[in-house]
Amino acid sequence: MDISDQEFDQLVTRAMDELPQEYITQLDNVAIVYADEPTDEQVHRMKIDNNHLLLGLYEGIPRTQRGGNYSMVLPDKITLFKKPILAVTHSKEALFEQIKRTLWHEIAHHYGLDHGRIDSLEAAKRANKFSDS
Repeated sequence: MDISDQEFDQLVTRAMDELPQEYITQLDNVAIVYADEPTDEQVHRMKIDNNHLLLGLYEGIPRTQRGGNYSMVLPDKITLFKKPILAVTHSKEALFEQIKRTLWHEIAHHYGLDHGRIDSLEAAKRANKFSDS
């Protein structure tokens, strides 16, 4: 599947609109961008091997680590990687859901959550979804 950059950007915007707005409106000093693929440096820094894909990346200082001297700092950056996300999806709806999930995951890092906590929250959400059915 392939989509234009404009379509991908529209899906990112839609995902932002559908995420809980109390977290979106409080994003402080964060740029949300997308790129076709991660750079070699990003892949190396995140220790991504050939068997894994990097779908998104948060680069910055999480809110929980910002002290009183936090000022005059370049914006944090959340990057969504278009080609890896496309590689793991096979429909427009699955693409949108993956963008939304990846975006939420990277925003959670901005708020100081580590992968273990994010994974447990996602598991709880899936369990609630199945129990509501």
